[in-house]
Amino acid sequence: MDSSQGLRGRLALITGATGGIGLACAEALAAEGCGIELHGLEENGPALAADLAARFGVACRYHLLDLATPAGVAALAAAAGEPDILVNNAVTRSFGPVERTSRAEWDRDLAVNLSAGFQLISLALPAMRRRDWGRIVNMSSIYGRIGTPNRLSYVTSKTALLGLTRGVALETAGTGITCNAIIPGTTLTPNIAGRLRAAAAASGRDEAEEARHFLGTRQPTGRFIEASAIGAMVAFLCGPAGRDITGAELPMDGGWSIA
Repeated sequence: MDSSQGLRGRLALITGATGGIGLACAEALAAEGCGIELHGLEENGPALAADLAARFGVACRYHLLDLATPAGVAALAAAAGEPDILVNNAVTRSFGPVERTSRAEWDRDLAVNLSAGFQLISLALPAMRRRDWGRIVNMSSIYGRIGTPNRLSYVTSKTALLGLTRGVALETAGTGITCNAIIPGTTLTPNIAGRLRAAAAASGRDEAEEARHFLGTRQPTGRFIEASAIGAMVAFLCGPAGRDITGAELPMDGGWSIA
């Protein structure tokens, strides 16, 4: 493919992409002309895929598959074909102290957050190597860099995802393949919005005040990270200017990790 075309005509697989960061990544890559393989667990996925196709004039398909088992991951890889771009964004979270975290919760979180990414990378790499071109982006978290209580499996998996990124980057160094991680801070995803509404109802504060309180112990900028900005960063890493960026761990956290 002519590099002057940028990403037009490339194929991108994004997991966990029916909302929030994942959907923002899909929109940013579709805007660059990528065909999109959209993954999620929501019933509205086909409508989202149709909307992306209509808005950006690209082919877009939706895959409703559970990534908690190797068979589910293999089914997604087989259905998605041979993506040029892989964005590992799917995530599950279990809350509670370590002694009340069940083995089932631990296993599921690590399977979806970490092992699925490993398996999809291993399945996508042969075609990327054959083409001598590929982009892998792993979505870590601020909690992959710092600790927090009552989310042990999430912290562990997001930390390990950074190690996976480093290893794959070194194994593909010298090729046309890159592997990077993004480390978002608090983004106003549907999940966070729901938590804010619940907290506001419990505290008696309005939602704007609750948001300021919520961010006050986190991001020095006092702002939520925009999902669209994360999508734009993914598109940048995948584009021509990202050719020599590999093994990077890019914080998008409003200064949280340096405060």
